[in-house]
Amino acid sequence: MADLDYVVGLHLQAAMLLTQACLPAMRAAGFGRVVNMASRAALGKPERVVYSATKAGLIGMTRTLAMELGGDGITVNAVAPGPIATELFRKSNPEGSEQTRRILASIAVKRMGTPEDVARAALFFLSPDNGFVTGQVLYVCGGTTLGVAPV
Repeated sequence: MADLDYVVGLHLQAAMLLTQACLPAMRAAGFGRVVNMASRAALGKPERVVYSATKAGLIGMTRTLAMELGGDGITVNAVAPGPIATELFRKSNPEGSEQTRRILASIAVKRMGTPEDVARAALFFLSPDNGFVTGQVLYVCGGTTLGVAPV
């Protein structure tokens, strides 16, 4: 139960509390951008029930807040990375391993994503010029959601 509480606190509660803390200033300014970090795992991932559930919950929160805050000039979107070559990923998927080869074969662009790929997606949503984009999920996954994610 402690693991469940930790993951819910990390993925949902923290995002909700941080958003609530920033809302008064964003409302006063008539402008704001919220970008939540979801995951491709929200679509389902074996052996990741709690992780997938909390990331799917974060997407639900994103969409609901977008509806509630749009009139205040605040957009709310989510970035949902897929396979990204981070230290944690490499620890679980060593270079050259069969698992890593299978993952690479499933990526339409035939390369791992980078943290910079994720950052560029977040920057798109954060731009003051993108006030007409809200309630969206951008899968930064090299095409691994093709045939899986809803249209």
